[in-house]
Amino acid sequence: MTGAAALCGEAILRAGAGIAVLAVAAGLQGILAAKLTEVMTRPLPESTAGVLGGKALEPLKQLASDYDGILLGPGLGRASETGELLRRFVKEARKPCVLDADALFAFVGHTEELAALSAPVILTPHLGEMAALLGITIPALREELIPLCRKAAADWQAILAVKSECTIVALPDGRVFLTSTGNAGMATAGTGDVLAGTIAGLLRQTASQEEAALLGVYLHGAAGDLAAEEKAEGLLAGDLLAKLPLARKSLKEVVD
Repeated sequence: MTGAAALCGEAILRAGAGIAVLAVAAGLQGILAAKLTEVMTRPLPESTAGVLGGKALEPLKQLASDYDGILLGPGLGRASETGELLRRFVKEARKPCVLDADALFAFVGHTEELAALSAPVILTPHLGEMAALLGITIPALREELIPLCRKAAADWQAILAVKSECTIVALPDGRVFLTSTGNAGMATAGTGDVLAGTIAGLLRQTASQEEAALLGVYLHGAAGDLAAEEKAEGLLAGDLLAKLPLARKSLKEVVD
């Protein structure tokens, strides 16, 4: 899903990061290089066409060593060897990480590995992904959404940004925050990729990963509200990208 990867890469820059580098399977680099101008692309060795596995681990570790934060998952695919690569890489990377989409799928049945990491990761699941991580149904999750998210954040020692009608941020220390921004028009494909990229783009601009998650959720929803003023329910994920800088500028003016 090259569109998901492209949205994340641009969101990182729109959130104010100086550089975004997208590492992809070598056979897909040409597609993404054509889609993106400001986001740089780097090829990784494939196991099979378009699929990343063990051969990509060392090149990926070497590439990641030069950068401040890592976003994994959107558009990556769910091959078993890709999941193994993701889990091993997250364990060895020792950099702030945001896990979304297929990176979340890689930890279904392996959530105990999250608590063993050297530093908390930020997970950005929608309700279906969160239910899968917990091994329960979506209706069961909805019935006790806040208590279950609070417990998972503590058990996994992870920061959760759980996307729903009102996005929830749950921290390992038990605190839970509800966003005050966002609208129904954002329930469209790709907006979650923009959120993951926004949070990743803030990792080194904030004092902590917790602040990156909280600010990212707020700015993502604020950008969606600005886009909805023009597009209503017909807005696209790309409309949020265009409004992220204005959302950030508006918040800065209020704070100042």
